[in-house]
Amino acid sequence: MAESQHLFNARESDWGFTNFMPLAELCDPSRGYCVNDTCIVEADVAIRKVLDYWSHDSKKETGYVGLKNQGATCYMNSLLQTLYHIPYFRKALYHMPTTEHDMPSRSIPLALQSLFYKLQHNDTSVSTKELTKSFGWDTHDSFLQHDVQELNRVLCEKLENKMKGTVVEGTIQQLFEGHHMNYIDCINVDYKSMREESFYDLQLDVKGCQNVYDSFDKYVEVEQLEGDNKYHAEWHGLQEARKGVLFVDFPPVLQLQLKRFEYDFMRDSMVKVQVERVGDGKMAVITR
Repeated sequence: MAESQHLFNARESDWGFTNFMPLAELCDPSRGYCVNDTCIVEADVAIRKVLDYWSHDSKKETGYVGLKNQGATCYMNSLLQTLYHIPYFRKALYHMPTTEHDMPSRSIPLALQSLFYKLQHNDTSVSTKELTKSFGWDTHDSFLQHDVQELNRVLCEKLENKMKGTVVEGTIQQLFEGHHMNYIDCINVDYKSMREESFYDLQLDVKGCQNVYDSFDKYVEVEQLEGDNKYHAEWHGLQEARKGVLFVDFPPVLQLQLKRFEYDFMRDSMVKVQVERVGDGKMAVITR
């Protein structure tokens, strides 16, 4: 069954498809759309209160304005809005020194300062074109779906480098850096390997997890090293062992990246893991 829906209003009173369904599919007897040369089309019409979205004043209603989508930049807009709403980050960004000779389209710090200022004081939504130009992006890049985690890391790395030697040096590290311990503990001999590492964000699984606590449990899940996967414990040789991660400390602002995509070997492509709500309010996940 083919389905679609549309909200009619004063500006969009007419609506239709240039190609809703291929004619061959419609006339295919096995599909059951046409019976005795007759095709029945049903439409449900519901009358709702008229909402004039075009006259909605975001600044007046919420105190905030949004960011314009530059093409396929919703992921970037979400990241920028998140960073904007961290007061300490925003204040540190404003304290980054710039000169009168800098141009926003060539300076990431100045472009981000300008963007945050407009988000605070503009009455309408703000463009991100100056910022993406400072990234070195052209129009084509704006219509590509970049990885938000990679964008976040590159942006923070560039800001961290620009903050060196200034009054806000170390801000990125103070806000986002946490530490965890990677360990391998041998079962049959007295040998343990431990290595502490820092992180600025964590990638959490959502598949098979009902909530973020399940995702963290999966993150620190202990792996058994045995059989062909035994651990080489220096002078002890190959040994059965337990491998895992322990958190040492968390940063003031913990950034979590949900692993919403996974590689499907049958399709030979990345597929999106859809998170859905179930009856009791918990989260269930399915792969489509």
